[in-house]
Amino acid sequence: MLRRVRQCLRQVLFQMARRPDLLCGAIVLSVLVVLAVKLTCSRAKNVVAAARPPVRFFSPDAPVVDLYLGQLDQVERLRSMAEVSLIFFYAPWCAHSMAARQEVQQVAKKLAKQVQFVAVNCWWSQGKCRRQNRFYQYPVIHLFYRRFGPIEYSGPIVAPYVESFLLRVITPLTYLPSRAHLEDFLSNHEPRVVGFFQFNSSPQPPGYLTYLSSALQALKRDFRGDVRFGVITSKHVAEAISLTEDKTVYLHRRLNSSLIFPQNERNFTSEAICRWVFENHQSVLQWLQPPGTKSHLLEQELLKGPALLLFLPHNPLGSEPSPLLQQVADIAVRYHSCDLSIWDGSFSWRSRCCQSVVLPHTSTSTCEVCLTLRPLTPPASSARCFFPAQTAEVFQALLRQCCLTQLPSLASSRTETSATCSSFLNRYSPFSHFSACCRRIEPHFNQSQTKEETDFQEVQHTGPLSVPPQDKDGITGLKCHTNRTLRFYLLDEALNWPLAMRLGASDSTNVSLHQDTSTRADRSCDASFAAIVNLKDETHHILHRSPAATLTESLEAFIRNFSAPYSLLQRHLVGEEDRNGSKEEVQSSDKQRAVSPPLLITELTTSSFLSSVMELQKDVLLFYYTQWCGFCSVLNHILIQLARLLQGNDTITVARVNVARNDLPWEFMVDHVPSILLFPRFRKHLSVKYPDDLPITLPNLLHFILQHCSSADPADTQSVDTQPSGPAAVLRKEFQALRQEVQALHHARERLSKQLAQLWLDNRRLKFELRSLEEKLEEQHREKSRQLEEALRRLQELADTSESLLNENTLLRVLLRALKDRTEAKEHPEGGEKESVQKKSHLAS
Repeated sequence: MLRRVRQCLRQVLFQMARRPDLLCGAIVLSVLVVLAVKLTCSRAKNVVAAARPPVRFFSPDAPVVDLYLGQLDQVERLRSMAEVSLIFFYAPWCAHSMAARQEVQQVAKKLAKQVQFVAVNCWWSQGKCRRQNRFYQYPVIHLFYRRFGPIEYSGPIVAPYVESFLLRVITPLTYLPSRAHLEDFLSNHEPRVVGFFQFNSSPQPPGYLTYLSSALQALKRDFRGDVRFGVITSKHVAEAISLTEDKTVYLHRRLNSSLIFPQNERNFTSEAICRWVFENHQSVLQWLQPPGTKSHLLEQELLKGPALLLFLPHNPLGSEPSPLLQQVADIAVRYHSCDLSIWDGSFSWRSRCCQSVVLPHTSTSTCEVCLTLRPLTPPASSARCFFPAQTAEVFQALLRQCCLTQLPSLASSRTETSATCSSFLNRYSPFSHFSACCRRIEPHFNQSQTKEETDFQEVQHTGPLSVPPQDKDGITGLKCHTNRTLRFYLLDEALNWPLAMRLGASDSTNVSLHQDTSTRADRSCDASFAAIVNLKDETHHILHRSPAATLTESLEAFIRNFSAPYSLLQRHLVGEEDRNGSKEEVQSSDKQRAVSPPLLITELTTSSFLSSVMELQKDVLLFYYTQWCGFCSVLNHILIQLARLLQGNDTITVARVNVARNDLPWEFMVDHVPSILLFPRFRKHLSVKYPDDLPITLPNLLHFILQHCSSADPADTQSVDTQPSGPAAVLRKEFQALRQEVQALHHARERLSKQLAQLWLDNRRLKFELRSLEEKLEEQHREKSRQLEEALRRLQELADTSESLLNENTLLRVLLRALKDRTEAKEHPEGGEKESVQKKSHLAS
């Protein structure tokens, strides 16, 4: 090929050399082609119109600085001028950015004096923001608190939530000036962190800015700010939770003993404090907010175990939790409280532990020392004494100081029981103190223990003591008495009501998040939706409230019934009527269908499934399908043809059910789609499944129906015998005879089918045996072949060995012969010489 090209080029050059005018024409033509290509390319650049310059995204009257050209350098300047800044990165074409614009403007009008609002167009190709940042979604909200940031907001972009998050950033710490404020701060069900810093030496004591940064770090992980951070500056207030040292961080826990940040083991940094808080905090309620897109958030939580999902009205801007939320929090706290210590109405817990010794000077008097722990959190242990192991030293010290030193006064006293009490702070457990009482007990008081306990309580406590009812039907400590432990999750019904509808809630109770506060407050007293989802068992149950019962009673009964060994709760089945509308709408649509002409194929739902399939006097052919199954849609025309053929038969119904949108009882479910089941009349318990290996065609379906449909009604035979004789009776008898013959043929066919099945099984067994014999013979053949190869190899080795031995034997013979000749030559040297002389002489003559 190259040779041909070269020859053509040579001919062209030779012709041009002979005719110069052709060379000039070629040069001119090439120049024209280059100019045409250049002109065409220059025009192609102008075909696509230049992008229009961006315009303002926010309205001019909104208190938002709109950097619609992507001027990222101005963001730094504006952020340095404000203490708190909100940066809103958007794309002008993004629908989510357009929806969030109204929400951000609404928040900006309220907090414009406290927060600097900046919006940046991060889609303009010539802007600095587009060149330096690569956002995978829009909009993106970043918040800055002075030099700390960015804090990315990951919650719903709705005005109340964004405003609540901004308020958390503006005031990340709650100042606790008194013990009343401290007790109110710690009485909430949410986790609480308290820092003690004395502002005596300097405006900002050591560690305070680090603690402030840890509160902002927590907002990065939880946009709701459920873990609240407080600060104490008074030593008197800090002593209420046993904090004596400056620069101390205290984690309050309701279900276990509270903790103090271990500064000896961890570095005192904001990241370390935040990590320590989230590793050790305890929460009985957890808020969930699915992002609304494809996410594994809900699945990750449901895989942990059974979950109680509560859809409640929630106002993020409310200073106090709603009464409904308080009721749910009280139920959750009592459910997780696994101890039986004494509990009073002020959310304070008391636990008493006693130790007694016999007085040394008498064998009948006993000195008893009791310690009463008064923490704000319930003890974690369920034993009788809830004190730490270090209190043994406290017991021994009090026995020496109280019993032995005061023995004379106790012995001289004629009262049967005397006690002296003292109170002191415990150095081992924070936020608690011990009340110690010492007394002498005489033996005859053992018979009146009730009176003794009453006297002891009167000495030990100055106020009334109320013990909650520990009845068997309560839920206090139920978490530790059942294997079906529940996790409590809260969801805002205004944002997550579609999920509640998928679980079985009605659409009539939904409420919008943008309703005013009074409407939402009235709504909080109303009944909300609750469901228990057990992903392992693939079941869920919904709460049906009685009009006469309160939410607390209904929810407690709901939890008890689920936790029972033999639960009385029924699995809730969600159908298309639950997803598409209320029951009244479905009933009205059913009435319209009843008035309209009957359809060829009956569409079943969860509510109409049992009544249609289990109809005693009809054979029901049920087709299982889903809307995403391509094979199911291919079979629709076959089902329509079958329904047209059976349209005149009132005893056969062709129905179908969408199993993706209608939950069915477990006994009626199938393992794959498409599937076909036949429920014969009068024999519903003997349902038959269409064979999987048989093609779904119209003849096969007809044969399947005729083979398994019921042939007679048991009630018909009784009615025939009771009718009078006559020509009709003869016809009936002939009809009965024909029916009996048909039944006999059916039985014969069944026997033949059984015989054929048995023959098929025998044939299959023989095939398996033949295959096994073939495998055995092949294995034996391989073994014999291997043995023959081994024998041949050994024979070859023997042949090689014998050949080598023969060669060695021949060599030995040659060597022996040479040795023998040499030996003979040495023994007869003279005779040899004579013979040689004779030979020479003979030759000379």
